[in-house]
Order: sequence, then C-alpha cells, then structure tokens
Amino acid sequence: MPTLTAFFESAKLPVMSEVAHALIRTLNDESATAAQVEAIMAKDPAMTANLLRLANSAQFGLSRQVLSLDHAITLMGMSRVRSLALSNSMSTAFPQVPGLDRSVFWKFSMACAGYAQWLASGSGVEPQQAWLAGMMLRLGELLIGQRAPESLAEIEAQPSQAVARWEREQRLLGFDEAQVTAVLARHWNFPDAIVTGLQSAGDPISVEPFDKLAGVVHLAALLADCTNPNPDVVADLPLAVITALALDRHWMVARFPRLETFVDVTGLS
Repeated sequence: MPTLTAFFESAKLPVMSEVAHALIRTLNDESATAAQVEAIMAKDPAMTANLLRLANSAQFGLSRQVLSLDHAITLMGMSRVRSLALSNSMSTAFPQVPGLDRSVFWKFSMACAGYAQWLASGSGVEPQQAWLAGMMLRLGELLIGQRAPESLAEIEAQPSQAVARWEREQRLLGFDEAQVTAVLARHWNFPDAIVTGLQSAGDPISVEPFDKLAGVVHLAALLADCTNPNPDVVADLPLAVITALALDRHWMVARFPRLETFVDVTGLS
C-alpha cells in the first residue's frame, strides 16, 4: 500500500494561477475592496469574460446587460464574484477525470464551501478560510483519479457519500482525499491553518488537539451530500463534532441556509 509521500513522488501537480493566488490573499484581508478585486480579476481576460457571461445569464434575471467587471461586482456582490472566480480557477486547473461527473463534483465542492462558511460563523472559525477549505476538500480525489485510476471506480461506488468514500480511500490507499488535498494546499503555499484543517477533516474527532476548521469542513461535507437539505438534517449530524465546535443546534436549525444561495455550476465546463 503506497504512503502519501510515495503517492506524490513524480506527481505533476496542478498549477494555481497568479490571479487566483491574488484573489485568495484578499480572502484574509478585511480591508480588501471591490476595486482591488476588480483590478486583480482584470488581469485574466478569460475569467472576466466568463463572469460577464454569468452576470448576463437568465439565472440572475437582470433587467439590463452587464458590460463591465465593476458593474458585475456591483450587481452580484464582491463575495459572490470572487467565489465564482476561484471556483472556476480550481476547476480549470484540473483536467477531466474519467469516472467522475464534473458537474456533480463541483456542485458538491461549492455546497461544501458554502456550508463551511455558514458553520464557521457560528463556531468562531474564520469564515473565508472555511469557505476555501470546503471548496478544496475534494480536490484530492481528482489527483487520486489521475494517479490511481484503477481505484477510482471502487472509491466512487454506491453509496458515494463523503464518509463512505473516505473509508474506502483509507482502506485502498491508506489515506483519504482530504489528506491528499492538504499536501496540494501546502504546495500552493496556502495558510498553515487550511493545511492543518484539511489533514484531519475526514475524521476530526480522532485527532488531538481537535482542529475546529477540520470539524467545520467535516460537517459541511455531510451537508453537501444531502439530497434534500433542510433544517431537519441537523439532527443527523454527528453530535461529537457539533459539541467539539460548541455549535448551538437551535441556531443551526433557525439559520439553516438555502443551497441555491451558494451553488452555481453554470460557469464550470
């Protein structure tokens, strides 16, 4: 059985664009302005064109055509524009992996990111780091699909929910997709907090000391798997993780977010 180190030997890792790295830096900069985000994104004409296409799509139902990036940011909001741009950057950094439905994969990733950001707001975790860790969580499976394609079919067998998938990865490979993503995050020079959170996201309770970001991302993945997400699913989440995060379940039920507010795969090809 290969070790995680051996798995990455001679691996050709995806390259994150400089524009994406610059956008990521603004996630942790509370003073970042819409003008700064616009200036960063303007350096990537393809990204700008894609966002303008999205802004003018029927999904947003705007009454007039959006012709500029600053107008798109005004109408859609800096946070959503930045999130869509980073989602697109991550998706284009990886080639199509046979055996994975690309739309389903990225829908899960965006849902995980959105739920992680929401849970972070109730548990004292930095919300933007939670969003990014949630968005990245499953990237490791794309690398597994490239490096160990013979294992992917079994990993993706039904039930395909995150917990079952992580268990199969551990049994077949000795590590899970989140741990692979943690190595990738370190390669991309992401903050240490994100690397640490991803390392134990598959089973946060088993690691001491407990990492709150790992716990948030773990719960977010479980929510992203729900076919009919609604406040009732809070009762099915692992109590040990909720308790470790000091989350208020009454708050979770009362403030449960709508999935469509943070999932949009129309810009992903």
